[in-house]
Amino acid sequence: MSGLPRTAIEIGLNAAIVAVDRLTPLILVTAPDGRTDALEALPFGPFDPIAHRTLEIGLRSWVEEQTALPLGHVEQLYTFGDRGRHATRGDTGPHALSVGYLALTRLSPDSEETLSHLGAQWRPWYCFFPWEDWRAGRPAVLDEVILPLLREWATARPDGKAPARALPREVRLRLAFGEDEAPWDEERTLDRYELLYEAGLLEEARRDGRSSALARGKLPALGRPMRYDHRRIVATAISRLRAKLKYRPVVFELMPEEFTLTELQQTVEAISGRHLHKQNFRRLVENAELVEPTGALTARTGGRPAALFRFRRDILQERPAPGLRVGGRA
Repeated sequence: MSGLPRTAIEIGLNAAIVAVDRLTPLILVTAPDGRTDALEALPFGPFDPIAHRTLEIGLRSWVEEQTALPLGHVEQLYTFGDRGRHATRGDTGPHALSVGYLALTRLSPDSEETLSHLGAQWRPWYCFFPWEDWRAGRPAVLDEVILPLLREWATARPDGKAPARALPREVRLRLAFGEDEAPWDEERTLDRYELLYEAGLLEEARRDGRSSALARGKLPALGRPMRYDHRRIVATAISRLRAKLKYRPVVFELMPEEFTLTELQQTVEAISGRHLHKQNFRRLVENAELVEPTGALTARTGGRPAALFRFRRDILQERPAPGLRVGGRA
């Protein structure tokens, strides 16, 4: 074995950086090489094992250096190492191993100029996943486009080259998209994306040469595609954050230091993609003891002055899983 050539490996860190602008959850994207016509990608930086003791330290370092964004909550999603993610045919360069992260930050006007110089900008995450936003009701694209095509795919004979799955297509479709009276589960964002990809309904599937996409001719316009597998990384981040809301107080990493209960509800709704009953939400927040009043009022809501609250940090020492176990109407 010692006589065989060794394949060089480079470790990169992809960051799904999330912020919320009141009603809009945002994801930070870059235009590679500054080209406005190029597919957008997630911010990416190399891991320097000499300068950075851990992967997370490396991520925080280059994000703050390149974007001027101080990160709050950071957690690792997955490691993506398939050959070909960043390679071209005949490429003999180092194998790119990418570690995906979810990172939360607050919007800062001071960082806009820095982001602009980098060719980076905030994008609403629902422009990549329009079927995930149920705040105004069931998205029409589900019944008009997505589900008819997925039902057709689910009942077709599987490609003999397709890997065996533990569950048949019809069951996976029912669980992911809430078919046959199954409830819509907002945490299954990644499952839904992967079904759409496997069925050949996404531009990424055509670009990757999947036979299911190549056989379709014109593909439906289902959200903005991204470079490489970055839309899959974003779907992973959304699923993780939606689940995390229910057992960790991560939402406060996206809130200003002081906020109204309406602003808190709008932020939770923006992330979960669900409408929440106002009184039920306030009762949930009160029972969870996650916030405390500041004693101040604000008129920025446009109506009667509203009380300002802040995150009650003592809860982190009082309970092991202080989150908002929200449910929706979908």
